[in-house]
Amino acid sequence: MSVPFIAVIPARLASTRLLNKPLADIGGKPMVVRVAERARESGATQVLVATDSGLVVDVGRDHGIEVMLTRPDHPTGTDRLAEVTTRLGLPDDAIVVNVQGDEPLIDPQLVRDVAAHLAAHPECAIATAAHPIHDPADVFNPNVVKTVLDAKSVALYFSRAPVPWTRDAWQPLWPDVSALFVLPDVPENVLRHIGLYAYRAKFLRDFPSLSIAPIETAEALEQLRALWHGERIAVRVTHDTPPPSVDTPADLERVRALFANSN
Repeated sequence: MSVPFIAVIPARLASTRLLNKPLADIGGKPMVVRVAERARESGATQVLVATDSGLVVDVGRDHGIEVMLTRPDHPTGTDRLAEVTTRLGLPDDAIVVNVQGDEPLIDPQLVRDVAAHLAAHPECAIATAAHPIHDPADVFNPNVVKTVLDAKSVALYFSRAPVPWTRDAWQPLWPDVSALFVLPDVPENVLRHIGLYAYRAKFLRDFPSLSIAPIETAEALEQLRALWHGERIAVRVTHDTPPPSVDTPADLERVRALFANSN
C-alpha cells in the first residue's frame, strides 16, 4: 500500500554561484518546473513549490504548478518548509518530503521510498537516504557528506570527515592522503548521504524553535541539529548513485546534457 505524502520544493531565487538558479532552462522548461514534474511522478498527493520570489510564482502558475509565496527571511529551506506546514494546517503525523529545487533529475522512486521509509519508522522524525561510496577520493572529500548508521539503519552521525575510519587498512597510510586515494576497495559501510528528506509535520513546526547545535556549526550540516536535540533519522540505503544536482554553471551544462540524452 502506498504511503500518502506531500512533496515541497523550496526554491530561493538568490544564489551565489548560479544566478536565478530555479529559472535556469533545462530542455525548454525552468529547472523548478522539471523538479516539480519529477516530484509528481513519485506519487505525492500534493506537489508544492515554496518560494520567496514572485518570478518563481509566475513561472510555476504558467506551468500548472502549485506555488506558495513564503517569507523572504528564512535562514534555511527547512524553515521554509515549516512555514508551509503551518499554513497548510497539516496533522502532526503527515509526511512532508523536501525535494531540493536543484535536483531536476531526481529519481521519483527514491522520493517515494524515503517517504515510505519514514512511515515504517514511527520512532523517527526524519528519514533520508544514502548509498555506498566506491571512489576513495569521495571518502576524503569534505564536500561529500558521510553518515554512520546503527543496526536499525538509524543515523548515528553525519560528517564531512572520512567516517567510519577503517583503522587497520587506512592508518598505516596516514597522513599520506594521496596514498589513500588509490585504495582498491572502500568498505561497504562507508556511506554517502543523499540530501533528500522526509519529515513528520510536527518536527517541521518545531524546527524553527530548536537552537543551532555546536556540531551543526562545526560540520556545517543542518541535519545534525536534529540529532543534537535527540531526534532520530532513519536512513534508506540504496545502491544506486543519484544523478547530479545543479549548483554551478558547469553543473547546469552537465545536467542539460544528461537530460537531453535521457530523452
